[in-house]
Amino acid sequence: MQKGNVKALLPIGVFLVLYLGLGLIFEYAIKIPMGFYNIPIVVAFMVALLVACLQNKKVSFNDKLAIMGTGIGDKNIVTMILIFLTAGVFVGVVGRESAESVAYFMLSVIPPRFAVLVLFVVACFVSLAMGTSVGTITLLTPIAFNVATISGFDMALCVATVVGGAMFGDNLSFISDTTIAACNGQGCDMKDKFRANFAIALPAAILTIVVILVLSLNSELSGEVIKDYNLIQIIPYILVLIGGILGINVFVVLLIGIVSGSIIMLVTGATVATDLLANMGAGAAGMFETIMVTILVSAICALIREHGGFDALLYGIKKIFKGKKGGQVGMGVLVGVMDIATANNTVAIVMANPIAKEIAKDYDISAKKTASILDTFSCFFQAIIPYGAQILVAISAVAVQGGAISAFQIIPKLFYPYLLLISSLVFIFFVPSKDK
Repeated sequence: MQKGNVKALLPIGVFLVLYLGLGLIFEYAIKIPMGFYNIPIVVAFMVALLVACLQNKKVSFNDKLAIMGTGIGDKNIVTMILIFLTAGVFVGVVGRESAESVAYFMLSVIPPRFAVLVLFVVACFVSLAMGTSVGTITLLTPIAFNVATISGFDMALCVATVVGGAMFGDNLSFISDTTIAACNGQGCDMKDKFRANFAIALPAAILTIVVILVLSLNSELSGEVIKDYNLIQIIPYILVLIGGILGINVFVVLLIGIVSGSIIMLVTGATVATDLLANMGAGAAGMFETIMVTILVSAICALIREHGGFDALLYGIKKIFKGKKGGQVGMGVLVGVMDIATANNTVAIVMANPIAKEIAKDYDISAKKTASILDTFSCFFQAIIPYGAQILVAISAVAVQGGAISAFQIIPKLFYPYLLLISSLVFIFFVPSKDK
């Protein structure tokens, strides 16, 4: 077992100190709203890349450029970038009004007693179809606010339920950036990762529903939420969801979603042709920062690997985590630490991918299980950190509605993420592996 070169990990350390340090100062010292998201993450990674380039003086700068080019030009990285762009166009085309339609439709046909359960189920479906937890929370938190205000349910419970359901889809969706990053980083098919993940996520979701039902039956109610809805716009989402589950090529699935969504949006008068094209561009543009982060991280990781950094990290993980099960926990801890530092589960997965791939190789862990672990653990940590986009967006959405709620009111009631972690650990330690 090679000890590697711990100093080669300095670029990661520089990034974490720079990003996490400034984030904490902005968020809690200066008290800037959404402090972590006022820091240009691309600039932080560029500083880390500069540090990586200054290391390993035995290798010329031209050779380092070649090493970076090889890392960026990896087939999985190129595929990931193209999927990011296509998924962005899809979300830009179909818009987000249909998510509200699903919620208000279910609230109109299901008894008010089960309104919180409706919020969870709708959040699961919308995030699974849209592939974005933040987008789902942005759309559904105002509805959660209305449910709490009108019906009398606890506000923190309603908002936390939406956040939990949003993380369900973020973990499983075929067009989620976390799924794309995990699958392409490990070189596995999305349908295989989905099956491995679903076996972990379903028990957690069912137990969450049970907990919500128990709490709902013990709550005092005062009214119900009613609003107009239009269900035809959810057809593209359903087509994408079905296509992904059937294992159709992700590019074909997204193309079907884009074409069907364009036709429906134009025929129903929801948009005009010129606005549709603008929305496509806006959707793709929304992925640019994620793509730049992917490129920069790929370049940094290529230099770190060349300088022996990954060998050092693997050596440390093997010293702490023993055996195949320990290796899986090690992956989870690795991506969790990255997520705590970056407050972005996609970035955490991109950073952890090459290291996790080496761990998987050494411990004989399948690619689909590795991708599943990275996605699941990153979603758990992302959901519970008080400075993560999910909780901050939920707090902001409540404030826009005229209410007030804190992260520490929401976090204790994030039942699904906690149960997802428990389910993941149960599958690692107690369920025999059938993968290969």
